[in-house]
Amino acid sequence: MSKKYIVAGGVKIGGGAPITVQSMTNTKTEDYKATIAQIKRFEELGCDIARVAVPNMEAARAIAKIKEETKIPIVADIHFDYKLALESAAAGADKIRINPGNIGSDEKVKAVADECRKRNIPIRIGVNGGSLEKEILAKYGGVTPEAMLESAMGHVRLLNKFDFDDICISVKASSVPLTVASYRLLSRETDYPLHLGVTEAGTEYMGIVKSAAGIGALLLDGIGDTIRVSLTASPEREVPAGIAILKAVGARQDGVNIVSCPTCGRCNIDLIPIADEVGKRLAGCKKNITVAVMGCAVNGPGEASAADFGIAGGKGEGLLFAKGEILKKVPMDRLVDELISLIEEN
Repeated sequence: MSKKYIVAGGVKIGGGAPITVQSMTNTKTEDYKATIAQIKRFEELGCDIARVAVPNMEAARAIAKIKEETKIPIVADIHFDYKLALESAAAGADKIRINPGNIGSDEKVKAVADECRKRNIPIRIGVNGGSLEKEILAKYGGVTPEAMLESAMGHVRLLNKFDFDDICISVKASSVPLTVASYRLLSRETDYPLHLGVTEAGTEYMGIVKSAAGIGALLLDGIGDTIRVSLTASPEREVPAGIAILKAVGARQDGVNIVSCPTCGRCNIDLIPIADEVGKRLAGCKKNITVAVMGCAVNGPGEASAADFGIAGGKGEGLLFAKGEILKKVPMDRLVDELISLIEEN
């Protein structure tokens, strides 16, 4: 994790702070009521930071109204027009995402840096493999980790030139190997906090797979301070996916961790819907526990002995257990209810 840190709307990113999960609204930001409603759904799902697109002045001004009715920090996503960054800052944005190289002259970059410094608003430098500068592409013969690094650090130097250092960086690509290699290279060159993600990752299934592979690999390397799982799906699906990735790599411990067997010929119950039901009924549980849902006695209390609580199926009845100890046999139609009751009582 990065030594340096930024603070966006009271949320610390980097410097050893817990890794945060972000998502981005897909509403028209100027439709502030719809945008507020979606951000509130993000909040309910456990999202830490929300980003909104700012393609016009109406969208920038809407940030003030959005801030009035939401709790998590709001990031304004800016492309090309530096005036949109200035207006977003004035409207109360907690963080600005820009590519300093595409908003014009040095004077325009300076204006954004000055405004953000005055208001203590950090800036994320967002570098994407699909939009690198032509001269850098020519120098490296295409999109490479070295090209991504040079682009990012060039933008850093540009902001530093105007005495601005409250910076977070991302170097995203749609290729997982390229993304991972770029972040690894960047992490060796700078201590700025890093925003992780695989851009244009695809539809929900493939997008989650690619994000888990890329983001997960980096987190296991100790790289990354905030993440966004980019999906061609409802943005609300990005939040639980991001949280699940953090839990899978051990970066987040809060909430229930469900373990379940993949089923085999020994399984005498319809395990899949049972596991799904347990997951749904424990979705809002904040207890830091591991719950096992196993298909038979072979994979029950023994293999799941590390679980705090668990159930295992059998012929006509199941086992309720805790820490590897069988508590009692339970009729199958009561098994999930008994498990939930046990968890609620402890």
